[in-house]
Amino acid sequence: MNIRSLTRGDGVVIGAAVLLFIASFLDIYSIDGAPDSAELPNSWESGPLLMGVVLAGLIGAALIVVARGLPQAPKVAGLDLGPFGVAFAVFAAWSALGNVLDPAGGANNVGGSSDGPDAGIGLILALIATLAMAAGAIATPLVPALQAALLPAPRPAAPQPYGAQPPGGYGYPGAQPQQPYGGQPQAGQPFGGGQPQAPAPAPAADFSPFWFAVPVPRPLFAEDGSPSPIAELAPGTWYLAVEQRGAALVAQTQDGRRGVLQDTSGIQRG
Repeated sequence: MNIRSLTRGDGVVIGAAVLLFIASFLDIYSIDGAPDSAELPNSWESGPLLMGVVLAGLIGAALIVVARGLPQAPKVAGLDLGPFGVAFAVFAAWSALGNVLDPAGGANNVGGSSDGPDAGIGLILALIATLAMAAGAIATPLVPALQAALLPAPRPAAPQPYGAQPPGGYGYPGAQPQQPYGGQPQAGQPFGGGQPQAPAPAPAADFSPFWFAVPVPRPLFAEDGSPSPIAELAPGTWYLAVEQRGAALVAQTQDGRRGVLQDTSGIQRG
């Protein structure tokens, strides 16, 4: 699981889940005149609250984060885990609202009496947490500020001196590629020592491969121009730009796939 692919919206969901877990141990009722020593129940002692608010909210947050962090999220009935997580979060917020409006579940209306317990601090915090969770889950695809990476991409290491052995393999930002696409052939072949191979034409006169990271997830399209993306570039991961085509870049992923990144706005160069 790549935690650097998480966004700020996912951070809101995680924070709301932590608040919900803390609220589940606090009192769900507030009774006027009750002594301080009175033990009031919490969410773990109420089946409807435990199932409809606490567990629904925690499961929803887990599904949202897992769907974002995994390179290929598992699917249930052909759907990604993300929509299921959003549905759980909205259901938890709706259930929390109903429990805050009627903490006693209608018991305070028995016999015509309106006296009954009020919502405790645990219920109120659970409502705030689930509302924040649902809002973060729904707004993340719509608000660009929430789509930014939760953790900034690390700066790449300084370029290695010419001829030095890089400290890591492909995927290390400081490593020199063995043979960059479109690079010039090595000089120094003796005159007449054999038929030299024709150098590959450079896509741009002054272009040289460089490492970059994207601020938000962006699709990588095939070089043949097909409209279906072949991969998705995730924030927090360094990719190698091997060619420039106008405003677009030809990028190579860690597993060797090459494609065209059409939207290059806001990329961070290594």
